[in-house]
Amino acid sequence: MTTNEFKGKNVVITGHTGFKGSWLTAWLNMLGAKITGISLDVPTTPSHFNSLKVSESINDLRVDVRNQKELEAAIHSAKPDYLFHLAAQSLVIDSYHDPIRTWNTNLIGTVNVLESLRKINNRCSAVIVTSDKCYDNVEWTWGYRETDKLGGIDPYSASKGAAELAIRSYVKSFFETEKSKVRIASARAGNVIGGGDWSGNRIVPDCVRSISNKESLLLRSPNAIRPWQHVLEPLSGYLSLAIMLNDKIHGEAYNFGPSSINKYTVNDLVVQMKKNLIGLEWINESREKDSYYESGLLMLNCDKALSDLSWYSVMDFQQTVEMTSEWYRDCNDKNIAEITLEQIKAYKKIAQEKGLMWTNQF
Repeated sequence: MTTNEFKGKNVVITGHTGFKGSWLTAWLNMLGAKITGISLDVPTTPSHFNSLKVSESINDLRVDVRNQKELEAAIHSAKPDYLFHLAAQSLVIDSYHDPIRTWNTNLIGTVNVLESLRKINNRCSAVIVTSDKCYDNVEWTWGYRETDKLGGIDPYSASKGAAELAIRSYVKSFFETEKSKVRIASARAGNVIGGGDWSGNRIVPDCVRSISNKESLLLRSPNAIRPWQHVLEPLSGYLSLAIMLNDKIHGEAYNFGPSSINKYTVNDLVVQMKKNLIGLEWINESREKDSYYESGLLMLNCDKALSDLSWYSVMDFQQTVEMTSEWYRDCNDKNIAEITLEQIKAYKKIAQEKGLMWTNQF
């Protein structure tokens, strides 16, 4: 029997105008949640969020997570049953260009969310999203576990590791008492692809732009191995985690990613994209101006999510790239909201066929 845990519930999403945030907004809006979205701005043009045309059906706020006073007022006014914190400066290269903004957004922004939750009067389950790059990556060939060392060389990765420390500090200092009405967990994922991503310096939108502009695609690190996953995979994990949050898993961190046996390079992704998007040409070169540190290998061990949440990734590499390519193939001819909702339903059907428990909860 299927239930809908989010119908009629007050849900706050920070970063709702971004790539992952817009997909999460579309999914929860479809489920009938009462959404308050908190974002500084719409980060890209084109914009998946704008194309969805959901701003009139949610409480769409422009608030900077670095502004504690305004953020706290917005969160408290929403009285959230659930909160998903996705707002971030999410690009490694941009973190080199503007490290102060990166640190302020990713660390202080997270602290501001936690501080707002500390003062809340209603019960709330909060999922704070960081990144797979929060780990001190020594590029070993097995997946990082949630207990492995945090760290990061570049400002983005380091700021995400620091955010995890802030979460742990707040949980231990303020949210472990019996009086606390807030339950918190952190979620770590990365290398997310899917339709509607128009960010700069990301491989899938770069592929699409190269076709539109009839230009060759320049790959910085063609042999780097990435655990590619469709955007709906970690989102199903975040939603599952929010529902399951209780005293047992309160304060815990969870990895969400594909099986560590699926090891595909940047070049593998481009080759698979080329099969689905006619006209793609590329050259494997590096540009000096982009010669920042990038990891060659970073895998996650997701056994904890399987054990505690009965969650695991349901699509293989080919399915992931096909669904992503299909969105971009159709986006000029079909309604974006319809394409997006159709893919959410298709993804849920795949998960249902595999018997995943969360498909009966939302």
